[in-house]
Amino acid sequence: MSNTFGTRFKLTTYGESHGLAIGGVVDGCPAGLVIDNDLLVDEMSRRHGGPGATTRQEPDNVVILSGIYQGRTLGTPIAFEIRNQEADSSDYDELRDLFRPGHADYTYAMRYSYRDHRGGGRASGRETAARVVGGAIAKMLLREKGINIEAKVLSLGVDAEHDSTGGIIECTITGHPAGIGNPIFGKLNAQLAAAMMSIPSAIGFEMGAGFAAAMMKGSEYRDEWCHTETLIDNPTNNHLTMTNHCGGIQGGISNGMPIVFRTAFHPVVTIDRPTECLDSKGNIRTWNPRGRHDRCHLHRTVVVVEAMAALTIADFVG
Repeated sequence: MSNTFGTRFKLTTYGESHGLAIGGVVDGCPAGLVIDNDLLVDEMSRRHGGPGATTRQEPDNVVILSGIYQGRTLGTPIAFEIRNQEADSSDYDELRDLFRPGHADYTYAMRYSYRDHRGGGRASGRETAARVVGGAIAKMLLREKGINIEAKVLSLGVDAEHDSTGGIIECTITGHPAGIGNPIFGKLNAQLAAAMMSIPSAIGFEMGAGFAAAMMKGSEYRDEWCHTETLIDNPTNNHLTMTNHCGGIQGGISNGMPIVFRTAFHPVVTIDRPTECLDSKGNIRTWNPRGRHDRCHLHRTVVVVEAMAALTIADFVG
């Protein structure tokens, strides 16, 4: 199982939804970085909120176990832990032998032959709390370099009573210089795509004009250079373009324009109604969902998108 993201600035996460704790280890963070505890608390709070969020409201107190002394990083691995205090595993007793439609229950069983059925185990969105901690540390590092990451809910699907909805989150990265990334197999846009598609419920990714670019003419799509007299004041790049259809990345490398991408998330697949599940013997059985589930997870996923974007950029510039 792959539990580590990044090659230089790395985050490894651990834990299951209904286990004792979740947590992670950040490796590759330089020494001397000032830790902003207010930012960390705020980021964890953002992951809770939003209309339609689950009633499972963990306090999410982050305990730093190593790598930080007197408010600064030591350059050694930063280990942290978040205790699970609101888990009710009895809600999932019936799922020991059932595979819910649309979940990773069946695929985990096929891949590992053994799984934690409680709340989705490792496949639960609960795991993203550890990503938010790692992303907050990455944001602190990027902030010192003048790089800002901001995401927002761009659109929501149709909401219906006793059902769920998905939507699209847009993220914009600014303040970075041209020249971040690598060509061919190390493309910055490819790494961002991998980061976003690793988030639970992610179903699609596009940059700049995205899929609409397929319907454009070449003369419409290409980002023409600004003339000298119309250059926008941007200290990171003196060769700005009049449009940004490429989303700020060309040939896998940033060109200094804002990096803009969107990630689509499918609706929550466990909803408040009887659900037909497959059991381990190949039979279809009806399950009446209990437990606490989001009706819409987009608003609390915004900070997760920012965290994964921050980890991606920090891996290139950290």
